[in-house]
Amino acid sequence: MRVLACLVVLAACSGQLAAHEMKAALTKLVFNQRSGNIEVMHRFYVHDAEHGVKQLFDKSADLLNSQQTQQTFSQYVSEHFALTTPAGEAISLTLVGGQLDGRFFWVYQEAPIPPELQGLRIKHNALQALWPAQVNTVNIEGRGEVKSLSFDSKTGWQQLSF
Repeated sequence: MRVLACLVVLAACSGQLAAHEMKAALTKLVFNQRSGNIEVMHRFYVHDAEHGVKQLFDKSADLLNSQQTQQTFSQYVSEHFALTTPAGEAISLTLVGGQLDGRFFWVYQEAPIPPELQGLRIKHNALQALWPAQVNTVNIEGRGEVKSLSFDSKTGWQQLSF
């Protein structure tokens, strides 16, 4: 009976550890024809973002309770995500802000849709300097079928056409 109890506790703990080791972020990039903007929504696990700010900026950083820490992390994400036209012309994204939402932290950016845009070049390396296993997935919506790109620590710029 004691062995069974130990196995149950061990299984519960290993499930929690695996959840904390996910190191993944999801970004949704939407072409909003009504607003005329490219809208970018980055979703990070709070656990990863909290550990990231403590390692990157300040050991006492508090993502859950500090607006300054949330702003610092949002700025960090905006500096590690970039868009260009296929020709390499930068698409300047404006940081709209960030917010906590349950177990996720969201960072929002936007930019006007460039005229006659035929594709995008995208780079997304947030948290990958800390954790080479970090995978950042970007889903692109609003220009035909949804397209997805995944970025790991070995991935630089990726390009797609519409």
